Amino acid sequence: MTARAWFGVSRLAAAGLCAAALLHRLLWGLGSQTIAGQNFFAYLTIQSNIAFTVVAAVGGVIALRRAEDPRWLTDVRTVVLSWTITAGLVFGVLMWQSNLRGIPMWVPWSDYVLHFALPAVTVLGWIVGPGRPRARWRVVPWVLAFPVAWGLVTMWRGSQIGWYPYYFLDLRQVSGFAEFAGTCAFALAVFAGVASGLILLSRRETAPAAAPVRRRRRG
Repeated sequence: MTARAWFGVSRLAAAGLCAAALLHRLLWGLGSQTIAGQNFFAYLTIQSNIAFTVVAAVGGVIALRRAEDPRWLTDVRTVVLSWTITAGLVFGVLMWQSNLRGIPMWVPWSDYVLHFALPAVTVLGWIVGPGRPRARWRVVPWVLAFPVAWGLVTMWRGSQIGWYPYYFLDLRQVSGFAEFAGTCAFALAVFAGVASGLILLSRRETAPAAAPVRRRRRG
């Protein structure tokens, strides 16, 4: 089996693992009998990982059938990986802050898979995986479009049901509009930074090209 075929199989495996983790996280949340569990699909993390499952499955099939990914697949992967990696970074910060404050944060194994294991594996595959064209800078606005749209819909929905998946989207839980705007701007900057990092990694040369040998002219 070629390296490209193994890479396709690994994409399919990642899609399967992500789907299993999502299902476990859904059942775990429903079993907790909390409003957060009942609003499972409202989280940006969950939505972005659903997209990751679909893209990884499609990418796996393409890798098994073609020697190189089409340009559109690289664009879509850049966007979706930017979402899932950023979600993992934010989750890690929340866990770190909870430990500093002495507040226990109980999470199932599926959360560790969705927020840490899968992003780490996909970044590695992004770097060393064969057959991936260079990512394009034009996708960065698309990376930001989804969090912005999601945030607007979430704030509207939160005003109707009185619940928000993340505290900073609720103006009653922040010190004022300045904290709200600053937190949102920082979050968008992280999304853009992760996307930029993926694009730069995709353009990294694995080895310098050999310099052509020039023949000396006689005479």
